[in-house]
Amino acid sequence: MNGPRARFFVSGPLMTDLIAKAPIDRRLAGILTPIIEGMGFELVRVRLMSGKSKTVQIMVERPGGGIEVDECGEISTAVSAVLDVEDPIEDNYALEVSSPGIDRPLTRLKDFDHWQGYEAKLETTELIDGRRRFKGVLAGTEGDEVLVEIEDHGKPVTIGLQFDWLSDAKLVLTDDLIRDVLRQRKDDGTLDEDKFDDIETESGSEEE
Repeated sequence: MNGPRARFFVSGPLMTDLIAKAPIDRRLAGILTPIIEGMGFELVRVRLMSGKSKTVQIMVERPGGGIEVDECGEISTAVSAVLDVEDPIEDNYALEVSSPGIDRPLTRLKDFDHWQGYEAKLETTELIDGRRRFKGVLAGTEGDEVLVEIEDHGKPVTIGLQFDWLSDAKLVLTDDLIRDVLRQRKDDGTLDEDKFDDIETESGSEEE
């Protein structure tokens, strides 16, 4: 890691769950996790999205990363059956089961180690040194801290943020990330190249 290391401290308890934020999300996670893990997968995130209609969005992957479309279908079938019995949501809703995607959310401490070296955006529940939003290159973890290298007055500095301080975290869609993820999926034999003809990165460039 380049540059000095900065540590931030916040008074009072700060607890967050990036996998399931709202009370209903946590209830859903409690119901879904045993089913998903029993099928050999991991729950990355669950959200009940409200609007004109409600949607339960579930992101899943294998323990080592990756998932195929037919596997998402199998999980959707199993989850739907359990939700019909448990009935945690009063109104009608749609169910969506998918992979985390390329510019994926980072919801578990191990995600920050796995994606070390890639750019990410992080937000904290409360102000840390006068700010809540951080953008930089992931530098792994140390204990319960997430390490990220940011620019501070033109110089790189690695900061440590407690995992429990985070309210949101996701990878930034860059050319390097797209190239490496697609290469890995191609090596794994799980890449449908027709779906990735035109991907726009945050900088506005496209991977073709």
